[in-house]
Amino acid sequence: MAFEADLADVKSKMEKALGSLSNDFKHIRTGRASVSMIEHVQVEAYGSFMPIGQVAGISVPEPAQLMVKPWDKAVIKAIEKALNDANLGMTPQSDGVVIRLNVPALSTERRSQLVGQAKEACEKCKVSMRNIRRDAIKSVETKGKADKAPEDAIKKASEKISELLKTHEAKAESMLKEKSDDVMRF
Repeated sequence: MAFEADLADVKSKMEKALGSLSNDFKHIRTGRASVSMIEHVQVEAYGSFMPIGQVAGISVPEPAQLMVKPWDKAVIKAIEKALNDANLGMTPQSDGVVIRLNVPALSTERRSQLVGQAKEACEKCKVSMRNIRRDAIKSVETKGKADKAPEDAIKKASEKISELLKTHEAKAESMLKEKSDDVMRF
């Protein structure tokens, strides 16, 4: 029974790896405007750097357009500069009150590159989960030998950890397929 507690910890760590993958996928463009495309941009305002969401409201008025409305008009130039410096592939257009960013349509070549980025992120996640499995199995074996547990109990615990890995790798593949389909959709 001592090995069961390890499973909850392993599952939690693998879920965190999937959460990280999901976060990585948010930053991969799909051709549609999304607040997550620019929420990581840091703006220099009031003497320090802060996320754009702390100095402005971000909305999606049209499927291919983002609108940034500063809460203080004094920072509009700083926001515009930060968006330009972020190399987003979009040119900010300011009218003095709001900044609009038109999301350009993606070429087939660019879509393929983005799918490649998604595959890289997925593979990184899987490697991370495999490392979690390796460490957990090593821990189970060490603990099992120290507790003089039967070999089949150690083997069974190791198999359960490997099953968790298979389940979570399948989830990662499913997330990748969904993101790839989304990117390739015109």
